[in-house]
Amino acid sequence: QVQLVESGGGLVQAGGSLRLSCRTSRSISNINAMRWYRQAPGKRELVATITSGGVTDYVDSVKGRFTISRDNAKNTVYLQMNSLKPDDTAVYYCNAYHIFRDYWGQGTQVTVSS
Repeated sequence: QVQLVESGGGLVQAGGSLRLSCRTSRSISNINAMRWYRQAPGKRELVATITSGGVTDYVDSVKGRFTISRDNAKNTVYLQMNSLKPDDTAVYYCNAYHIFRDYWGQGTQVTVSS
């Protein structure tokens, strides 16, 4: 079992920044992959991935603007979001994929005003 608790969402103007955090109930160094998804009306999207080996990947629309990272000592994964756009508005979910199972956080709302 892996419990995930997200924080850091909010309302920001276009061009601004936010940092999302996802704290896990177990050591993230042992979790196969940590991901951030986002859900907007009618659309769900994988935004960023970081593997246990530290390999990262991003959807094209956020490359160069978002950075996924982790702090093993704090069992926390971060999503640094810069140069935010109104199209980034969504509920952001943290996901852990571990031993063939998916675990989800409760989601945190990010709203970007134009």
